[in-house]
Amino acid sequence: AGALVHIYLDGSVLVSHGGMEMGQGLHTKILQIAARCLEIPVEMVNLHDTATDKVPNASPTAASVGSDLNGLAVQDACNKLMARLAPFKKANPTGKWLDWVTKAYVERISLSATGFGIIHSEVVDYAKGKGAELFGYCVYGVACSEVEIDCMTGDHRLLRTDIVMDVGDSLNPAVDIGQIEGAFVQGYGMFTMEELKVAPNGFWITRGPGNYKIPSADDAPREFHVKMLKGSSNKKGIFSSKAVGEPPLFLGASAAFAIREAVKAYRTQHGLNGYFRFDSPATPERIRMACVDQFTDKIPELPNDNSFTPWTVQL
Repeated sequence: AGALVHIYLDGSVLVSHGGMEMGQGLHTKILQIAARCLEIPVEMVNLHDTATDKVPNASPTAASVGSDLNGLAVQDACNKLMARLAPFKKANPTGKWLDWVTKAYVERISLSATGFGIIHSEVVDYAKGKGAELFGYCVYGVACSEVEIDCMTGDHRLLRTDIVMDVGDSLNPAVDIGQIEGAFVQGYGMFTMEELKVAPNGFWITRGPGNYKIPSADDAPREFHVKMLKGSSNKKGIFSSKAVGEPPLFLGASAAFAIREAVKAYRTQHGLNGYFRFDSPATPERIRMACVDQFTDKIPELPNDNSFTPWTVQL
């Protein structure tokens, strides 16, 4: 990824980078990175809208590495500028940022720099089976969820979730906790309610919010606790941080596993101790049918003689 950083005579800084802000807090982290590298207050740093006339050939803002790639590029540009200002800081150690910038301008030193950042990883040769380090680092997390189910309706409630997430040295804990919470709820929806339904003729039944259930604010855990693992600095990330966008998503599976355990407890209480299949997403239909009783026993099994035409296709 690339970056462009300008320092102006009033001491303000303008940063351009190739990342796209989509609500994940990328711009906030970029401002913090630039301020930290230049050793100035974040209020002095301004951000330019992402544009290809400033930073060409930008990498996709995807795979949760937006802060890594663009942050490293901004760091590279800022380090170049700090190297140019170093002689003036040495000559005037009691001076301030504006003094050094003004002196550099008078001495005809460029106060603009480009930067480029890459995430170092080993090239994988699939033919020879060499190169194990395809990714620069790994992100770890653990979640524990507590649920209760209504055995008569198949409904459930997510009572509590506790998460411990490995994010290295967080660039912005408030942003990262928000990303962890959001990714968990998104994963929770994927594992418990978001079900694709397609008719035999190919018609997409669940093609809108009226037929495709996604989590709402009311579906979030009643108690939600998120902590970031301490002492897990990442030497390969910008300022020892780690990606945090997508990794927490799979932790939503803890809710589905908790639902399965609740169904298992019901079945055990009713003398059903053997194996039972319980697919994801853990919809009310699946929960209700797994809680076997006199009502579910009345539902006939599907015939095997092709006399029945299903209304949906198994995907």
